[in-house]
Amino acid sequence: MDQKELFTLKIKPYDAVLEEKIGGNWDTIAKPIDGLGDFEDAIAKIGAMQGKEQPGLDRIVNLVFCADNGIVEEGVTQTGQEVTKTVAGMLGKRAGTSSILAEYAGVINKPVDVGIACEEETEGVINRKIAYGTRNFLKEPAMTKEEALLAIETGLSLVKEEAKLGTDLITTGEMGIGNTTTATTLLCLFCKAKPEEVTGRGAGLSDEGFHKKLEVIEKAVLAGRSQHFTDERERALNLLARFGGLDIAALAGTFIGGAVCGIPVIIDGLISATAAVIAEALVPGTKAYMLPSHAGRERGCRIALDQIGLKPFLLGDMALGEGTGALMLVPLLKMTLALYKKGLRFTDTGIDSYRRNP
Repeated sequence: MDQKELFTLKIKPYDAVLEEKIGGNWDTIAKPIDGLGDFEDAIAKIGAMQGKEQPGLDRIVNLVFCADNGIVEEGVTQTGQEVTKTVAGMLGKRAGTSSILAEYAGVINKPVDVGIACEEETEGVINRKIAYGTRNFLKEPAMTKEEALLAIETGLSLVKEEAKLGTDLITTGEMGIGNTTTATTLLCLFCKAKPEEVTGRGAGLSDEGFHKKLEVIEKAVLAGRSQHFTDERERALNLLARFGGLDIAALAGTFIGGAVCGIPVIIDGLISATAAVIAEALVPGTKAYMLPSHAGRERGCRIALDQIGLKPFLLGDMALGEGTGALMLVPLLKMTLALYKKGLRFTDTGIDSYRRNP
């Protein structure tokens, strides 16, 4: 995929009429109007995305993109990047955190290597390696534009593969030491946030480590804001390549793929939400096929969701990654869908229907 192909992708038209019809169906169920609030809206949106008045949540896949980040050279993390490979191996053996949550939620967990800094393949992990991690973006661009495009195409192609398998919904995750630094840098550049307002401690930085991370992000944001582009999509692609990660680029491709194929894609935390913002910048309209999950502990997560006009379903102060927050939403969606499909209608109960106030 080249830049022109990316910018001319056609997404599936969102069926707002079907969303309204499903909303009307909710009103026939014997319960108070809007009794399940945002969850009723979620089922209506899922149906509109899928093009089905009776939405499906039978086959759900969690795509977890694993990649290393060259910016760890600057001391912005508590652990070394070798942890990325270790955790990916745990996911490959179905012993990682998201593996366990996915099993409980009835979700197929698929870890994907798009840039782990090791030559050998990781057992149980899909090998779509593009590079052995990114480069240190304070010294040079993290990726070439071609690498960023290939990562986007990787996410898109995986969604297309899932579409052929009849996948109903995709949740998004990532694993990569240093990726809160890449995500926060991009978030500041895309959402005009101040580094001191959104930089978090990642996996638990000390005060010294936090101040180093903030300094790195401030330098990167200053450099990024000095670049000027006449086309917003070209700006998005260049910033992604300059400061991003292979995991973020692949996630952006996943969100774009959902919009192309008509598959709902659930946003997880900070890294996933940042990728969602970038996906919308690259292919406008993509956000119509996104669902949020949680607000996240990292302050930037809510800013990213606000940018694309989405309100999180869950709080919980979560900051784990791997798609765990998105996975925790799945059982709630399944329960809500069960009521939509099996709930008694007012006509079955002898109770007068509730009416919406004009």
